[in-house]
Amino acid sequence: MAEFHGVFPYLVSPIDETGRVKRAVLARLCDDLIAAGVHGLTPLGSTGEFAYLNHEQRAEVVKTVVKAARKRVPVVAGVAATTIADAVAQARACERLGADGILAVMEAYFPIDDDGVVAYFTAIAEAVKLPVVLYTNPNFQRSDLSLPAIGRLSRVPNIGYIKDASTNTGRLLSILNLAGDRMGVFSASAHIPAAVMLIGGRGWMAGPACVAPRASVELYELCRKKRWDEAMALQRKLWALNQAFAKYNLAACIKGALELQGYDVGVPLPPQAPLSKEGVAAVRAALTDIGALPAQRGQGRKKAAV
Repeated sequence: MAEFHGVFPYLVSPIDETGRVKRAVLARLCDDLIAAGVHGLTPLGSTGEFAYLNHEQRAEVVKTVVKAARKRVPVVAGVAATTIADAVAQARACERLGADGILAVMEAYFPIDDDGVVAYFTAIAEAVKLPVVLYTNPNFQRSDLSLPAIGRLSRVPNIGYIKDASTNTGRLLSILNLAGDRMGVFSASAHIPAAVMLIGGRGWMAGPACVAPRASVELYELCRKKRWDEAMALQRKLWALNQAFAKYNLAACIKGALELQGYDVGVPLPPQAPLSKEGVAAVRAALTDIGALPAQRGQGRKKAAV
């Protein structure tokens, strides 16, 4: 099984007014993130607005990212559905398009019990030969992954990782105690990544890493080298960016931040609202504080600083 670790930015999905993927913009973002040292790319995560895209748009996003990555870093593509049949079809499509792993999300209208949850994720894993990352985000999911379900799924051969966005670092420690010898744990930016690394995490998959990749990679390396004092100093500085993003719509914040950095990614897909004037000011201030705006590096308006 492939070894995933480090910083995996959750990519945005830039869509123009006709519904087409802005492939050149997305490819440029991927190339710049790789140059900044990220360890992988994750299209169709929450920041990628997967719930607002149709199948054709999702496929085009994955295809664009895989082509841009050129095997320099692994591409772990998001799969999300309410039915097993749809999820399996999406996973197989991602594998055909060249993805290196699957980020598996479960959508639900009616609550699903543990047996149904386990059946859903197991079916995805058995449908492909790729490593599968379980994704749990109880703030947005009708049916969450319970600890007993995680324990059962950790024994499925190619389910090798879990990304937990619960904001509960204690839950991550419970997962590590339960299945840490079989499954690597990634956090979200909602956790304090340095704390997650301290207790045994592999890294984090998060939207804010799109706009602060160099600082995110530096934080990961400091944690990996156990230079905790330096790591926490940087973590405190980066946390202001997380706080700004937590106050507003995440996709709007990441897209707004990337626009400020010179990427023509556009606004979130309706009915989501664009970032408000207050939100733009908050994001600009957070980016300024970490030196992530082009003007601060003497670059032109269209040259992004990442």
